[in-house]
Amino acid sequence: MTALLEAEGIGFAAGGRELLADVHLTVRAGEILALLGPNGAGKSTLLSVLAGDRRPARGEVRIDGRPLAAHKPLELARRRALLPQTHEVSFPFPAAEVVRMGRAPWSGRCTPAEDEAAVARAMAATDCTHLAGRPFTALSGGERARVALARILAQDTALLLLDEPTAALDLRHQELVLRIARERADAGHGVVVVLHDLTLAAAHADRIALLDAGRTVATGPTGEILDADLLSRVYRHPVEVLAHPRGGAPIVLPERPREAD
Repeated sequence: MTALLEAEGIGFAAGGRELLADVHLTVRAGEILALLGPNGAGKSTLLSVLAGDRRPARGEVRIDGRPLAAHKPLELARRRALLPQTHEVSFPFPAAEVVRMGRAPWSGRCTPAEDEAAVARAMAATDCTHLAGRPFTALSGGERARVALARILAQDTALLLLDEPTAALDLRHQELVLRIARERADAGHGVVVVLHDLTLAAAHADRIALLDAGRTVATGPTGEILDADLLSRVYRHPVEVLAHPRGGAPIVLPERPREAD
């Protein structure tokens, strides 16, 4: 599979703390790569470095084989889209207008009808068409999350970088978001997603990069990385990895003390 993004030897520090150290990973067309690890492992920091929002102190990130610095901002915006953890808009723009902002990189390259069609498709895919006229600032956390996802889908890039896209969502919409990611990957796009739910990652990710203390502890196919001993060590809590009774996908559960008989 074609490598859309490559990160080699990434190091990053802030406030006198080393947040990333010697991180290596590759994002390929046609796959979902999940970034997993405990709080403070560096997942969100790494995603912002991959997007070009933060410049690494060491190492290099390449998109389409070229260093990030070689891409002009507009060119980069047409190649990758970043969904951050927080979804804040200062003014009460209607939700549809927030989604339409995702079309900005293509201004002048597409007709108004093409832009509107892209906005409509993105809002339908994320189940937020009915929110189109509502002020973004009046939406619930889950509704904002879906509108924000629609914005980056409307951006129409080959690479999606999603930071905890399921955090504010109910069960149905969590599955919806990962199903959208799967559809994008199956269409030849690359998706990087930060997740805390290991079982959700097991069900949808093709590969996993497991981080701890700013380093890549392990990368590989999902079934190989979701190992009970490895996860127990990284998360500093014993876990069990069970096979789902239908299909066999891993289910990751924390071990809990047994109640006395």
